Amino acid sequence: MTFVLKTIFDYGAVVFAFGFIAPLTMQIITRAGIDLPFGLAPLMAGLILATVWGGIAQYRGRWI
Repeated sequence: MTFVLKTIFDYGAVVFAFGFIAPLTMQIITRAGIDLPFGLAPLMAGLILATVWGGIAQYRGRWI
């Protein structure tokens, strides 16, 4: 159990990105009625943004 919690805390930026930024981005795209290129689903766009932004935050150690 401690191994699981330690892993979650070590990758906290990525977990936060997938758990918060991806759904938020999806909802913003859906509510704004934005048509994405190549028929990309709003959830996929949110996951792509979350992966990039969370990966950068994980690598640098901060969000800003």
